[in-house]
Amino acid sequence: MKRLSRLLAVLIVTAVILPWNAALSQPDRSAEDRTLSPYFLVKSDSPTLDRLPLKATSAAVTISGVIADVTVTQRYRNEGKKPLEAVYVFPASTRAAVYGMKMTIGKRVIEARIKKRDEARRDYEQARNEGRSASLLEQQRPNVFQMNVANILPGDEIAVELKYTELLMPENRVYEFVYPTVVGPRYSNTQADSAPPSESWSANPYLHSGEAPPYDFDISVSLATGLPVRDISSPSHSVNTAFQGPARAQVLLDPSEKSGGNRDYILRYRLDGDNVQSGLLLYRGEQENFFLLMMQPPRRIAPEQIPGREYIFIVDVSGSMYGFPLDISKQLLANLIGGLRPSDRFNVLLFSGGSSLMSEESLPATAENVRRAIALLEGQRGGGGTEILPALKRALSLKKREQDSRTLVVVTDGYVTVEEEVFDLIRHNLDNANLFAFGIGTSVNRHLIEGMARTGMGEPFIIDKRETAQSRAERFRAMISAPVLTQVKVDFEGFSAYDVEPVSLPDVLAERPVILFGKWRGKPGGHVTLTGISGKGPYSESLAVAGVTPLPENAALRYLWARHRIALLSDYNRLREKRERSEEVTNLGLTYNLLTAHTSFVAVDSEVRQGGKPTTVQQPLPLPQGVSDYAVGGAMGKGRMLSYAPLAAPVREQSATLDSAMPPDGKAEKKKDGSGKARPGTVSLSVNRIEVAGGLSQEDAAGIVKGQLSTLESCLAGKVFHVKQTFILVLSPDGTVRKVTASPAALKDAAVNSCLLERMKKWRFPAAGNGKESRITLTLVLRTIPQVR
Repeated sequence: MKRLSRLLAVLIVTAVILPWNAALSQPDRSAEDRTLSPYFLVKSDSPTLDRLPLKATSAAVTISGVIADVTVTQRYRNEGKKPLEAVYVFPASTRAAVYGMKMTIGKRVIEARIKKRDEARRDYEQARNEGRSASLLEQQRPNVFQMNVANILPGDEIAVELKYTELLMPENRVYEFVYPTVVGPRYSNTQADSAPPSESWSANPYLHSGEAPPYDFDISVSLATGLPVRDISSPSHSVNTAFQGPARAQVLLDPSEKSGGNRDYILRYRLDGDNVQSGLLLYRGEQENFFLLMMQPPRRIAPEQIPGREYIFIVDVSGSMYGFPLDISKQLLANLIGGLRPSDRFNVLLFSGGSSLMSEESLPATAENVRRAIALLEGQRGGGGTEILPALKRALSLKKREQDSRTLVVVTDGYVTVEEEVFDLIRHNLDNANLFAFGIGTSVNRHLIEGMARTGMGEPFIIDKRETAQSRAERFRAMISAPVLTQVKVDFEGFSAYDVEPVSLPDVLAERPVILFGKWRGKPGGHVTLTGISGKGPYSESLAVAGVTPLPENAALRYLWARHRIALLSDYNRLREKRERSEEVTNLGLTYNLLTAHTSFVAVDSEVRQGGKPTTVQQPLPLPQGVSDYAVGGAMGKGRMLSYAPLAAPVREQSATLDSAMPPDGKAEKKKDGSGKARPGTVSLSVNRIEVAGGLSQEDAAGIVKGQLSTLESCLAGKVFHVKQTFILVLSPDGTVRKVTASPAALKDAAVNSCLLERMKKWRFPAAGNGKESRITLTLVLRTIPQVR
């Protein structure tokens, strides 16, 4: 009888837990109030549907001089019993110029065509609905692409191949090729029912932290530098290198890395004698000629010649930074702040759903203030959303000394979907501050990191492992110690250059070459001269054009020039979109056969292969290595779950026992193990209902609550409970919490209630639009997810 009672208890609690777990793992896709946030995959054992159609992805890379040409092959196979449409979201370099695609079905090869985005989508959907196999490649961000492959029949294997090229720019005389492998989860509070189709890609299924990618990964690199190579290494993956001469090498991925598609592949090499590929590349086309100029600047000047500086460190402490990323951030900031000069001033601003400052004004970099900043960082654990835009606005609004040069240092993984607004803010404040961006993690949002640095006239830094944090900090300090050239100009004497990008050059930083793209007419001749002011006075270096031979293998220059021009136009369009600029981007994409925000590649098979519409499957993505489950939360709305705690382990077979059973009245009975200690499990907080009265909007209130829930977790740690509790928050007109009450106090624990109320009093909301008080009625579900044995 006792055994039967225990079994019934297990089944009852399992029935409670599984729907709750499913609500977190995969949001109700038909719910009107869902957002575009990512969700966890709910695996199905049904043999009729293959939810993992992508079986392998590989890249073949050829690096010639400073240009990389990459061929990516994605292999899809349907091992189920229903025809599929596979949707796969994947990353690429922000510098990638995608210029070709083809689809292979058995022995049939279908070359893709570049078309206007809407036209390509219509062609694809028509082919899909008619039962023909088709593939569609769209750009969702400059570094996020989406592949759709329709009508993969049971037993089919379809290979889709895409080609891109990019320019490699040395930093500190080291060349680096990066192949991004997985798109990290993007936090978004955008309502799905009001979002445009182009934004729906962020609502993607993910596997849990630590789960290997469900597809094989491979990459090979063929290196031909033109100058002797001193060393080759990969800090991200195990590789096998075979030299084929002093300037040629083949780099293969070690077979043990076939599951290495959960972190960016990085290959670094240095040329013998620390040389940099300075010089001029020419290409003569049928209608246009292109050039690429790379010139190495002089050494940097002495630090004592630099005026006083102010540094504001803006640190992401949101849920996606939990664990490895936040630990690395602490180490990085300790290095950066600890290396400031006593004459420097600094501040620290922490942000997630809200933000908090170390001080209302920047402080001198004294030993005591440095210790205080590091202690503040050490106390962070990570939780909540990623509201980077308000944090940047707050940093820029801080009081500043006129004689100081202000530099913002942003530390984040970039898992947000507000790139345009962030770029806009930075570009409008270039006269107020420089900006350097540190991307933390194994698969950061490089579009955001590099875009922030580019628009802020700074430089991006990517830290993918603990060992690189110190070297990146030292590199940063070396760069900001002084610009090597100011008032930089390039003159063309006797060389007919036009459509040159960029049109103006910022200050040149140490050991980073000057890069110019452009077109040219006539015969190559004359000189290109770089001038500027260094710490020692006027500087000038000239390069002779005569004798440089245009080479057919430099054909990639036409794609690189067009890609640079497209990126520039897109940046301007993010500030204020103009139809003329969008049309120019479209025309550039069509003219140069390039993937853009307004053009897509589409390949359509002429053969009708099946009748009826296929089942659409979103290819689940692995979480980037080192990113925890905190990065993925459910959507928020009526009766919906919102949690930044790791999900509970799945319930096992009937032989499992539970640590605690949760009766409906919320009074949990504590079971004990052999040690006699209660095992309460993982804390979860979710929003059941939120109502707002007064001048604050419902949307603003919901966003802040969503970001701040994680601050309550420590109040509940070590407890066993399952209750629904209502809190009433009274807000002052400036957004501060004036009063919090719990009504009714369902959780019968005075210490926990006191802790919750104190934490909520520290929440900060936007100021009311009408200057009046606001009242928030917030109902939370407070629960322990029992551990399963």
